[in-house]
Amino acid sequence: MAWILLGIAGLLEVVWAFFMKQSHGFTRIGPSAITLVAMIASFSLLSISMKTLPLGTAYMIWTGIGAVGAFVLGVALLDEQLSVMRIVAALLIVSGLILMKLSTAS
Repeated sequence: MAWILLGIAGLLEVVWAFFMKQSHGFTRIGPSAITLVAMIASFSLLSISMKTLPLGTAYMIWTGIGAVGAFVLGVALLDEQLSVMRIVAALLIVSGLILMKLSTAS
């Protein structure tokens, strides 16, 4: 169950990062509100998952999902640059996440 909660927490990190960008420095109410609600939910689920998962594993997986997810959304929805080096960087993050999951007993 901790892994599922951690995955949801990571996806919520992508949500809040995307809407933080859309908030234009917290000057737009709707995106700002979504950012704050998603942040609170993401942190809460991360906290719950950390009750049984190791700190380093939980935090790395959470930030990794957020980083790769934000990269994908940026490219897909915000017209951000896509290059071979950026793709390789994202793949290295995903590889690290897989290795971290495989090396954790919980």
